Amino acid sequence: MPLTFDDRAIALPAGAWAGAERGWVRRDGRPLLAFTPGALRPYIFPLYTPAGFAVTSEAPADHPHHQSLWIAADHVHALVPASEGRVEEYTYNFYLDTTFQGRAPGRLVGTSLAWRAAGERDALVEQSIDWRGPVEWAAPQGRVILSEVRRHAIRALARATLVVVRSRLAAAAWPVRIGPTRHAWFNVRVAESMQALHGGTIRREDGTDVGRDQTPQARWIDYAGPVGGGHVAGIAVLPLSAHPDTWWFVADWGVVTWNPWRRSAQDLAPAQALEIAVAVVAHDGEARPDDLASWHRECIEMESALR
Repeated sequence: MPLTFDDRAIALPAGAWAGAERGWVRRDGRPLLAFTPGALRPYIFPLYTPAGFAVTSEAPADHPHHQSLWIAADHVHALVPASEGRVEEYTYNFYLDTTFQGRAPGRLVGTSLAWRAAGERDALVEQSIDWRGPVEWAAPQGRVILSEVRRHAIRALARATLVVVRSRLAAAAWPVRIGPTRHAWFNVRVAESMQALHGGTIRREDGTDVGRDQTPQARWIDYAGPVGGGHVAGIAVLPLSAHPDTWWFVADWGVVTWNPWRRSAQDLAPAQALEIAVAVVAHDGEARPDDLASWHRECIEMESALR
């Protein structure tokens, strides 16, 4: 059967109400993943392997702003024209939901989500997202700093769930500078049981161990660990866009970040757009280097459908 999508409301008792509903992608009635409209940002949670093991964590106690599989950035600067030909710099944090080192928090607000099945094992999902600054003088709804279109290609395999994310980010009304920052761009928080602290492993594309709390040189990162009942599952992060300043952060407590703006900033002129593509693979069992290479080839093929 082809993949299906539903965002049906939960049948709650009279007088109760839900703040939002997840949009579920299913195969043969079993969930693969869900699009979640969080209060701070949209994100993907849960994300399951084909055997039904969840490989990410939604809001762990140590970092509640870590939300499974998410995009975010701190140090986002709007360069706004002012009087006498000057430019004023408004600086925001789109990473935490509170003021962070003096930077006011913004929100990523989903404005639309469209679903399309694409064969027996594939689906395409497109989201429109506004990056809005906080409520402030002359901006009661928050200024729209960036406009994003996020496209997803999803494929269900026998041993792996593949998710390709292509993000098109455009400056809304003024020039925007992103970074440099260590809190960006594409992030995964693994399930608690999979942490290297609890017996999990973090490996590069060649199968070598990364170790704990590292900024490794790597093409891909695969994080795997125990998921219960003697089973092992993992999640691999495979960037599909080349960038001259790629920076990884991986930690034994369960986070993987791929960041193109750690050491240098990205400038966007008004209406100028930047596109970045990354894939994640939720897999059953350990992933060998040839498994990663095969999944990477499939993800490249899937990403071409999102352009």
